[in-house]
Amino acid sequence: MKTVFVLFDSLNRHILGCYGGRRVPTPNFDRLATRTLVHDRHYVGSLPCMPARRDLLTGRLTFLHRSWGPLEPFDNAFPELLKEKGVHSHLVTDHYHYWEDGGATYHNRYSTYEFVRGQESDAWKAMVQPHWERLREKYHERQAGGGDAISKYSTHIINREFIRKEEDFPSVQCFAHGFDFLDMNRQADNWLLQIETFDPHEPFFAPERFKEPFRTGWNGPIRDWPRYGRVDELPEEAEELRANYYATVALCDHLLGKLLDYFEEHELWGDTALIVTTDHGFLLGEHDFWAKNRMNMYEEIVHIPLFIHDPRRPQAGRTKRLTQSIDMAPTILDLYGIEPPPETEGKSLLSKGNREAAIFGYFGGAVNVTDGRYTYHRFPEDLSRQEIYQYTVMPTHMAQRFTPEELSTATLAKPFGWTKEVPLLKVPVIKRSPMYANYGPGSILESDTRLYDLEADPGQERPMEDAAIEARMIGLMRGLMTRNEAPPEAFTRLGLEPAEAVG
Repeated sequence: MKTVFVLFDSLNRHILGCYGGRRVPTPNFDRLATRTLVHDRHYVGSLPCMPARRDLLTGRLTFLHRSWGPLEPFDNAFPELLKEKGVHSHLVTDHYHYWEDGGATYHNRYSTYEFVRGQESDAWKAMVQPHWERLREKYHERQAGGGDAISKYSTHIINREFIRKEEDFPSVQCFAHGFDFLDMNRQADNWLLQIETFDPHEPFFAPERFKEPFRTGWNGPIRDWPRYGRVDELPEEAEELRANYYATVALCDHLLGKLLDYFEEHELWGDTALIVTTDHGFLLGEHDFWAKNRMNMYEEIVHIPLFIHDPRRPQAGRTKRLTQSIDMAPTILDLYGIEPPPETEGKSLLSKGNREAAIFGYFGGAVNVTDGRYTYHRFPEDLSRQEIYQYTVMPTHMAQRFTPEELSTATLAKPFGWTKEVPLLKVPVIKRSPMYANYGPGSILESDTRLYDLEADPGQERPMEDAAIEARMIGLMRGLMTRNEAPPEAFTRLGLEPAEAVG
């Protein structure tokens, strides 16, 4: 078996033509849909970026125990399980979070890997004394940085000075390295190639030719990086931000088209699996918000695209089966005839069966559940007063270690069923934690429990009240939390009693 796994970041399902999008032409995603099984009800698990990847690699939900952090020693990552069975896995990525403290154990699970530099705030080029006055005047004041060469905006400004031609763009390089791998190995057997690009994640930076169809008439400084939170920009500024996202999606569509051309040219459809998906979506002003992390987990963020081609059983069409990111690991293992570990929560999408519901969330925020018809978002009564702990033996945040203050009150918790007899540090979440106001409970701007009927209200504009439906969704939520071995305080913070143990 051979597999190409393409992972985009922040790719909005509803933008793609094959999912009903009309604003951005996506001929290659539409073309992909004619050769694959298109999943119409595919959802996220844990968010944001690295929690989503931990779910993808392990087939387990992590947001009830842990925020952004590394793979743990007891985690079963599908690239490593493939490696143990003689299957070579190769990662090509420009997703620089893999090389920070909170992601540093992921890429080493692959047999080989390549890192393309320069996306967003990747600490890449060492310009010690930049000409800040000249550089900053190119950018809108909200993304001009403060003249600090290690701030996220300033680091990106420096990186951008070295990305001038189309072939310099990191996503373009990712696909080019992917084609190099295929040129070298397509005649071999037993490999998986993961082509992963940060695009269309913000900042929305694409070559000029992809921007042309979306020109807004904006004459101001570069405006392609929205802040996370409520929309407070002028209409013309918001349109420019959206237009730059559209341009980056167009770039992604172009790169996908080159991969599809390669499949056609070298007749890979007959012996190579192809999976294309993303980690989550991104709000572009819907519900009066930009981005993710700060708001309720709306459909635009959590309902994501998925395309699967299995060469042994080619199937073009669509499925309304309810699926989730945690299904990726067992699906990939199934392609190679490898049984997933017993603690895997996901199910192979190559076999029959359907889940009744799926839960998803940010650590410290709501627990959310959908059955495909309804979504229920249950928040703690008070996000700032909830009792919550991080369970880990790898105490790092996104880009730094846990502080001594955080660790000073940590205790040792008994092993969970999925930690292979390993006890864990149980670290209380405090407001001074580096994650608290960034991607933790202190960052969330909406916290009212809601129930939506996606059939009657697909835009989630009118929360509904129905005690019977709410009770059923709570029952589904409690059962899935119990199956995940959520800690007792995960129930208490939501005002729920733990469900009976689920076998």
